[in-house]
Amino acid sequence: MPQSPFSIIMAFIIVGTLILVAVTLWKTARVVPQKSAFIVERLGKYRKTLEAGFHFLIPFIDVVEYKHTLKEQAIDVPPQACITKDNIAVEVDGILYLQVVDPVKASYGINNYQFASTQLAQTTMRSVIGKLDLDKTFEERDSINNAIVDAVDKASDPWGVKVTRYEVKNILPPKSIKDAMEKQMRAEREKRAMIAESEGEKQAKINRAQGDKQELIERSEGEKQKRINEADGKAQEILRIAAATARGLREIADAINQEGGMNAVNLRIAEGYLQEFGKLAKENNTMIVPTDLSDVSGVLAAISSVLKDTKTMGQ
Repeated sequence: MPQSPFSIIMAFIIVGTLILVAVTLWKTARVVPQKSAFIVERLGKYRKTLEAGFHFLIPFIDVVEYKHTLKEQAIDVPPQACITKDNIAVEVDGILYLQVVDPVKASYGINNYQFASTQLAQTTMRSVIGKLDLDKTFEERDSINNAIVDAVDKASDPWGVKVTRYEVKNILPPKSIKDAMEKQMRAEREKRAMIAESEGEKQAKINRAQGDKQELIERSEGEKQKRINEADGKAQEILRIAAATARGLREIADAINQEGGMNAVNLRIAEGYLQEFGKLAKENNTMIVPTDLSDVSGVLAAISSVLKDTKTMGQ
């Protein structure tokens, strides 16, 4: 059954109304994600900043013109040619970290804060590299980073952007310079190796000399101790011989003082005298004997007199 023109028109009106309602809801209700900010303009003029959450707008009057993330952003700074203080061309790139702290300034303070920050970082990098020699560019990365952060952060303050840090990724000198640097580093390593080897030999000689010295000292100390011990042994021997001799003499003196001791001494002396005299006579030697010693009784009398005198002195 064919539809009437009226029903067709009503269908179009209903569909149009639904589309209008959908568009109105889309323009009226806005959900802002966390760590984001939307800039709302009313009839082309800044109205307000929408923070995270659900918001209603006046349809066809309020418009979300700018959307900003409040998270920290990492922006790659493209490689660029820089001339060092010693006129060496190097290629330097890096990463710039920044964060939007004022969405209104980021919207109306500059057209594109990311592009502007990147360009400012590149120009600052060229300026800083131009003040350093090639060798210093590898050593002074921290100072380069700090200088770029200070310059870009100060310039980006009117843009509502805070530069947190900058990191140099690569510093690439020309191939000829790299070859020369590699040769220099290789020569430096060889030099350090030779120095280390010579220091080792020096220390080894010192250790050997100290060992020889210590050996001589220990040996001399051993010889000294040996001589001391030998001297102590000889002294002990002399003392013991003297003590033994003294004890023997005391025992002989005690034996002489006893009854019959003098007669025993005389007999012993006479025996010894006769034995020695007999030995001299066997060897056909010419002897001059005093007349008073040729008589045994005279000899015994002389010796007895000496013993008596010794006894008297001892008493």
